[in-house]
Amino acid sequence: MPIYKANEMKETPDVKRPHISMIQYGGELIKAGLVTYYEGDAPPPHYHPNDEQWIYLLEGSLAVLMGEAVETASAGDLIYIPRNTVHGIRLLNDKCRFFTCKSPAGSGGLSEDYQPIANLDEITRKLNEHN
Repeated sequence: MPIYKANEMKETPDVKRPHISMIQYGGELIKAGLVTYYEGDAPPPHYHPNDEQWIYLLEGSLAVLMGEAVETASAGDLIYIPRNTVHGIRLLNDKCRFFTCKSPAGSGGLSEDYQPIANLDEITRKLNEHN
């Protein structure tokens, strides 16, 4: 039975944005990881054609765009992102930390299924307007 010890886990580069490090693991059906973002680190709004995702926010607050809606999520909130749903986050503090899991596992890289969106400027503006 694999148990990953917190003091032994190593950060690895994100597969799409290698300047960001995260702790990520791929299993047979699910990939999971611990992600810490600082201001400016969050990915632009995007969608996943193959992955559904769960995020459990451990620290900080986020403006969360899901489809057409933007809401605030805080530590202790659980976020579900269905496949093919345009989504994005904006940090409302200097730092956020969350546990995330996605299915299917793919190669185990958390951002391997990111797909850009055509109306990025419009969606980003909507996300940035939320307090």
